Amino acid sequence: MNLLEALDDPNLFQPWIKDSSSYVAWRTFLAALFGLPMTDEQKEIFQECTGREHPPTEQAKQAWMIVGRRGGKSFNMALLAVFSAAFRDYRQYLAPGERATIMVIAADRKQARTIMRYVSGLLENIPLLATMVTRKLEESVELDNRSTIEVATANFRTVRGYTIPLAIGDEIAFWRSEDSANPDREVIAALKPAMLTIPGSMMVCASSPYSRRGVLWEAREKHFGRDGNVLVWQAPTRTMNPTVPQEEIDAAYEADPASASAEYGANFRSDLQSFVDRETLMHCVEVDVHERPYDRRWRYIGFVDPSGGSQDSYTMGIAHKEGLSVVLDAVREIKPPFSPENVTEEFCSLLSSYRITKVYGDRYAGEWPREQFRKRGITYLISEKSRSNLYRDVLPRINSGLCSLLDHPKMIAQFTSLERKTGLRGDTIDHPPGAHDDIANAAAGALEHAAVLDGKERDPLRAKPKQAILSDPLAAYRTRRTA
Repeated sequence: MNLLEALDDPNLFQPWIKDSSSYVAWRTFLAALFGLPMTDEQKEIFQECTGREHPPTEQAKQAWMIVGRRGGKSFNMALLAVFSAAFRDYRQYLAPGERATIMVIAADRKQARTIMRYVSGLLENIPLLATMVTRKLEESVELDNRSTIEVATANFRTVRGYTIPLAIGDEIAFWRSEDSANPDREVIAALKPAMLTIPGSMMVCASSPYSRRGVLWEAREKHFGRDGNVLVWQAPTRTMNPTVPQEEIDAAYEADPASASAEYGANFRSDLQSFVDRETLMHCVEVDVHERPYDRRWRYIGFVDPSGGSQDSYTMGIAHKEGLSVVLDAVREIKPPFSPENVTEEFCSLLSSYRITKVYGDRYAGEWPREQFRKRGITYLISEKSRSNLYRDVLPRINSGLCSLLDHPKMIAQFTSLERKTGLRGDTIDHPPGAHDDIANAAAGALEHAAVLDGKERDPLRAKPKQAILSDPLAAYRTRRTA
């Protein structure tokens, strides 16, 4: 039995398709995925959504779905997972004690739980399938045919060690990790060896589009409109789900055309670009230097990004100026939950160890941060620059090499994930959806405020004339490091 036959069976998936007339595009996609025959109507949909003239006659090795929001991606990925686990027998390819895992990878745990609810709903409410369930956990379901459906978050480390006949990546355009600069590419690379021992294994990745980078964009550029065993399917929301009200989509386009074109039109955004190239940033990173001790020759500046302790991290950066260059000396991050007063106490101790009596920050929580720092002998000053402007102004220093950064992987990942967005009010720089930039913000704030020190710091190289320092902004630091 193929999946389309299972969709028509009243004892299987047919009751779950509430309106068959609105499901035509999804049936077409599934037919293309498995190389099944198509009607003339489906062929037209296939040509529109793939840019290909001839439908495939064999199952795809990879499929990339670029579909607008509310198009039905999560439910159909769960449907595909259940069908592959329950209707295909992988036991002949498994070693004793080994299980075939249908791996559903989501951007975060919330999204993973959404897909798992769909999976559980299908298995529990279809009697023929419910009898196959032998064990159900929060993030996995085991069947009596030695198949397991398991959801996981996007992390290239957690997908190793499995035997995977089907890997599903949900909302892959929004996979973010502060442990890696290229999480989508690294997760996909980690999955491929796990699929080698199962003939006919398949990878299916689905997402609404976002910026023109990452594996989803690369797959679209390489394979859209081209015949082969890689299927790229691009369709707006209402093509895949006509029940979504057109007036709601029209209102979204009126409010923000660029965002709506991506969210509902399934078009990659042209108003986004990377803030900084990773290779350029790494030229400013001092390898294996994680923190620099206090040196009485320099004047230090601190910058904090406060948090209430329940959601965002509370971060701080410390920096100083050497000639034309700025040097990052320390960064701190306290993850929630925490006591804001206790963290402020800890940060003030560090600031005092660098002889810092004033710290910069934003207008977070009004008077609260100023009062807490003042109680501990530190003056809290409101930064005149917004987060976006701090990033904008530190970029020329990074590009010109007049910036010395710490070897802090999480900070580096946050800097490289920042995006520049062009809008009606000019450019803004911020983290992408689902990501964070608390450490990068504290580092950029410290660097930029250190850059405008009044120039009264001591001569960094007493044995050298001032001109030597100006001609080589990093000479002081290099001399100190090799001493």
